[in-house]
Amino acid sequence: MGGTNIAAAVVDPCGSVQSRVSLPTPRGASAQAVASAMSRAALDALNAGGYTLSDIESVGVGSPGTVDPAQGLIRRWYKMGFENVPITALLARTLPKPIFLENDANCAALGEYAAGAGRDVRSLVAITLGTGVGGGAVLDGSIYTGFNHAGMEPGHMAVAHGGRLCACGRRGCLEAYASASALITRAKEVLGLEQADGKTAFLEAEHGNPLAAQVVEEYISYLACGIVNLVNLFQPELVCLGGGVAQQGERLLTPIREILNRENYARGLPQRTRLVQAALGTDAGIIGAALLPFYTKPQ
Repeated sequence: MGGTNIAAAVVDPCGSVQSRVSLPTPRGASAQAVASAMSRAALDALNAGGYTLSDIESVGVGSPGTVDPAQGLIRRWYKMGFENVPITALLARTLPKPIFLENDANCAALGEYAAGAGRDVRSLVAITLGTGVGGGAVLDGSIYTGFNHAGMEPGHMAVAHGGRLCACGRRGCLEAYASASALITRAKEVLGLEQADGKTAFLEAEHGNPLAAQVVEEYISYLACGIVNLVNLFQPELVCLGGGVAQQGERLLTPIREILNRENYARGLPQRTRLVQAALGTDAGIIGAALLPFYTKPQ
């Protein structure tokens, strides 16, 4: 479930997508209307693959915001103005299967861990560089959520004390410096552009524009600061970067690795965290949601 689209897919136990659909998220709609659209998307995905409800074992849900899997609640989803929505109960009316709920970024991390870049590791941190900076961690085979299920929000750790105002109300958050939105805003400011996207600064820098190179260098330095902080906290085997900006590949990863190798607290050890590009793209969240039954208990 996203603010723009609701994506649904039939996924097998190995994490392979068998069929899929995408529907627009109802704008300004009630929670009931959104839940109905989610159910419709799930049923449409079944139909697209020639399946019926009797062919599936469970339903996995990845939701933005703060969720309570034990109670089946979306505690708070700021963008839609939802609070304490009993999403699993609403879905169960038309999808009478065990339903598993998790934060969307945690689902993406689980997808990469179970079926993507992290298939050969025991611990992984996944970071998504999109409109915001999302993230999730799977440590020793379990999703890390914090005691109140509000943990692992890397976009809202400070990388510049007292810095830019973040949408969360705090100043200096990683999201205010390393999201695609922040990169676009900075490119417009420094390059004097009215239109830009997440690729603009990188393309201009590649063509020799020194101001664009400055924007890219600044962006990488803040993103690397956040990644080093996460590595020094968790020392995971792997960090994977996903989202639109991560499509820059080695132009982004190589300079971040240099900083990580220099500033990692464990830099003197033979075993150090690897940094790679996420492997599943936009499928990570939907695959992770589908695989939740293998990593959590039904609520």
